[in-house]
Amino acid sequence: MPRYGKEHKQATRQRIVETAGRRFKRDGIDGSGIATLMADAGLTNGAFYAHFASKDDLVATAVTDQLRAQYANVIEQAAPGIAGLEQIVRWYLSPKHRDSPDDGCPSAALLDEIGRCPDETKQAYTDGVLAVIDGIAARLAPADPPSVRTKTLSVYAMMVGTLQLSRALADQRLSDELLNEGIRNALTLLGVQASR
Repeated sequence: MPRYGKEHKQATRQRIVETAGRRFKRDGIDGSGIATLMADAGLTNGAFYAHFASKDDLVATAVTDQLRAQYANVIEQAAPGIAGLEQIVRWYLSPKHRDSPDDGCPSAALLDEIGRCPDETKQAYTDGVLAVIDGIAARLAPADPPSVRTKTLSVYAMMVGTLQLSRALADQRLSDELLNEGIRNALTLLGVQASR
């Protein structure tokens, strides 16, 4: 049997983490068994323990990876200052984000389950979400981001809840109206005058 190098093992591990992150957001942590997660990555069950000590280990790693991706793809891409704040809020509370939970925010998809996870996963979530929050706070108060960290976290929580509720509503028009109201509310709470 051929021996694979360290790079191949790392690439395989990353594939498992990324596919698991999408599956968790779609079906939930409890609704995603190891067999399904490994099949998503194109691997056998037996390969799982070559990469992770337990499912909890994979969950913590996937949560970290998902929040790192959110930071890289949303926060880092947004303009500096108030313009960037508005971009972030509008992206977060957009119909596209609502309609794409697998590719979206892990908070909106998994918050209730993360709250029931072991401390390792809660710590991974806390570290990752605070990086996102600090990126937003740096746009809100560039001279002193820590001074608005808790305020930013509170507005983020409101945005997460708004997105979750918009996904649960059967009435598409009401869901769209809720997203728009959420944008107005978030910008108001952040003290930002909406550009449109």
